[in-house]
Amino acid sequence: MTSPYNPALLATDPPPVMEARRWIEGATFSPERPLLNLSQAAPADPPPPEMLAAMARIVTDDPDAHLYGPVLGLPGLRARVASDWSAGYGGTVKAAQVAITSGCNQAFAAAIATLAARGDDVILPTPFYFNHKMWLDMEGIGATLLETGPDLIPDAGAAAALIGPRTRAIVLVSPNNPGGVEYPAATLAAFRDLARARDLALIVDETYRDFDARDGAPHDLFADPDWDDVLIQLYSFSKAYRLTGHRVGTIIASEARLAQVEKWLDTVTICPNGIGQRAALWGMENLGDWLAGERAEILDRRAAMTEGFADLPGWELMGCGAYFGYAAHPFDDPSDVVCRMLVERAALLTLSGTMFGPRRDAGGSGRAEATLRIAFANADRAGLSEMFDRLRRLD
Repeated sequence: MTSPYNPALLATDPPPVMEARRWIEGATFSPERPLLNLSQAAPADPPPPEMLAAMARIVTDDPDAHLYGPVLGLPGLRARVASDWSAGYGGTVKAAQVAITSGCNQAFAAAIATLAARGDDVILPTPFYFNHKMWLDMEGIGATLLETGPDLIPDAGAAAALIGPRTRAIVLVSPNNPGGVEYPAATLAAFRDLARARDLALIVDETYRDFDARDGAPHDLFADPDWDDVLIQLYSFSKAYRLTGHRVGTIIASEARLAQVEKWLDTVTICPNGIGQRAALWGMENLGDWLAGERAEILDRRAAMTEGFADLPGWELMGCGAYFGYAAHPFDDPSDVVCRMLVERAALLTLSGTMFGPRRDAGGSGRAEATLRIAFANADRAGLSEMFDRLRRLD
């Protein structure tokens, strides 16, 4: 009997965050030791009060916010992104090279739709962002995995050896999810040069750019006058302005590519969320100081992670930045077993390294079984101090 299901979808791993939530179904945690949820890299708080007030005015006073809008997004928001990006990266980005999407995951899916078909191939460094791998799997597009070294930084020379006749793109995430590391400008430039030389697209997901520890532009890719012949940049407003539920992201690429993106978006969502787009624009116009404070808080948590792991025997912090710490654990069991143990014995919910890379029996190096991701978007210094206390008390 023929299966009524798409085999590619059946073969795709389940969403890791949803899987982790199942680990705590039916569990009880004491008031003295409540669950510390370190699994999801998204703010749990609503937007700041000023933005909520602005959104309320949008709901009541702007009738166009409730109607279909342009498929590629509000002209004002596209223009503001182009202006800010041109200034921030020291290059030239035009409004016509910016499209607004329903979140950054949709931006990735739209970009891939313009590049690759079933049977084609995309290069992903490991550890990878699981939703990128899931989308490729669903579409029947191969994911060739580029192993990174102990510093979690991918190497363009190693990537060159993996390019085949059906390779269509290389995908980088910086600051990295799950590794937290910030890719050096020279690394991004080397991948740009490789992609251009081999007639590939370079997709750079900068969802967490607002929390980069470096001052100034993290790279000079947009300073290249021909950047749009190779570069596709992705971004999300969800993390910067706590608009996760409103789903607002961007894809920045050539006008010719966005003409193809428009076809795809029109069949999927027709247009991005009108209220979310207007809120994002309001945030860009009014919340610069507030966002700087959010960045300072995240950088302080990053410092707390670095300090805490330096004093935690047996553990190694391999990468830390944006919302993430990526750590090697000291246990003999594989990381998926370790993560369940941490729920039961320490009331800590983290994600297993096996959710971000292949197991050894699937061709991996073994790092996936030895590592886990700690997301500290919703854990301040006090919460992280409690986490380290609980880890020290494990036998």
